[in-house]
Amino acid sequence: MSTSYDHNHEHHTLQGRNLIFSILLNILITLSQAIGGLVSGSLSLLSDALHNFTDVISLIISYIANRLSKQKASINRTFGFKRAEILAAFINSCTLIVIAILLIIEAVKRFSDPHVIASDLVIWLSLLGIIANGFSVVLLKQDSKSNLNMRSAYMHLFTDMIASVAVLIGGLLMKFFQMYWIDSVLTFLIGVYLIWVGYALLITATKMLMLFTPSHINVKDVVRSVNKFPIVNKLHHVHIWNLNDDELHLEAHLDFKENITLTQFNDILFQIETVLHDKFNINHVNIQPEFNKKDPKEIIVQD
Repeated sequence: MSTSYDHNHEHHTLQGRNLIFSILLNILITLSQAIGGLVSGSLSLLSDALHNFTDVISLIISYIANRLSKQKASINRTFGFKRAEILAAFINSCTLIVIAILLIIEAVKRFSDPHVIASDLVIWLSLLGIIANGFSVVLLKQDSKSNLNMRSAYMHLFTDMIASVAVLIGGLLMKFFQMYWIDSVLTFLIGVYLIWVGYALLITATKMLMLFTPSHINVKDVVRSVNKFPIVNKLHHVHIWNLNDDELHLEAHLDFKENITLTQFNDILFQIETVLHDKFNINHVNIQPEFNKKDPKEIIVQD
């Protein structure tokens, strides 16, 4: 029997308009920094522009995924597009890593042959990047706390802001100390940082796409909690996964000590739902009741 613990199940309302503002700001930053990078000869500014361009793409993907996730389920799509945002986070994290590798390769090439760079332009455009990205980060911060897709978009923008700070420092060093080699060093460091951030997001998104048990859930603890009910013999054939950031599902077989009625099962199921929700935050429960059924009940997890 499948149930949803709706009376305590709250879905976080995401503000799509914040993504629109962030997309427009990033288009402005990308165009400004790309032109400025070409004129000034700054690789770090061009790399920041390229990173901002990937942010425009990733934010558009995030916006589309956010819109799709709100569509209702249908006969052909029984879960609707609820997993669209996880897929978007996966794509966004992959782009972060790919762009980072390209930046590192170019930085290594440029380091042996540093160019004279128009530092004033670098300074002003990096300031523009800090202000615009900082504003976008503030817009998405609240949504990023409860949604993987928004978190991937937020991290894109946050790393952009950090990168712009690094470019600003580099611009000041080039202006006052003629340290033009710092441009390549900063690009390299930005690339390494992007890989670090992107990898963490990629692992999280991949685990959710593969329906792995969430890291904060101990399946054996869940089983022990359910088995404490007097009438219950054993919970087995357990699967626990995140459908998305809002929904944590449990599917299992529940063997009873007695041949109970459906009314009794409904009562015990409600009690189990309450324990699973309050203790483990599991809000969708699908349990198959059993009595004297011949199957390997000693195996907690099985195909």
